[in-house]
Amino acid sequence: MSAPSEPRADRTKGLVVALSKAGRTKIRYPAELVRDDGVRVTVRAPWAAPGARDFGFVRFEPGDVFTEHYWRDRWFAVKEVRTGGGVLKGWYCDITRPAVLADGVLAVEDLDLDLWVSADGSSVLRLDEDEDEFEESGLAERDPAAAGAAASALDELEALARAEGLAGLLG
Repeated sequence: MSAPSEPRADRTKGLVVALSKAGRTKIRYPAELVRDDGVRVTVRAPWAAPGARDFGFVRFEPGDVFTEHYWRDRWFAVKEVRTGGGVLKGWYCDITRPAVLADGVLAVEDLDLDLWVSADGSSVLRLDEDEDEFEESGLAERDPAAAGAAASALDELEALARAEGLAGLLG
């Protein structure tokens, strides 16, 4: 597990979110630091990919705003997604190694498991498992403890979303 990084009190300071997958940078984007309590780092950023992406159950597009919650001691990140007008679309959850914030970069490693929770909580979808991305990643062979932690984190988030929603986790 990674060492904890220093909390940051300056809310106006920007940082860069660096999301990696399988040892390679997947995407880097600027974000505004909203809060850092030493355990959870919350940032806000606009949709960072070019153009729109339609998943079938939700569409991310330019103008959407993501309020992203990363933990230094948990194996997931929860991203609240809103339209540019503030309408809640839902929560996209990435299963990740615990986040590390150092030198203005929030580093997060995506572990190929995801969860979607609709705005009204009526739809809770486990993603990627049908595509076997997690299995094909080889994480279970390379790092069985991390693979176990990732699977447990997905189960925990799904149970939480179905029982009481994610708002309590983020409050």
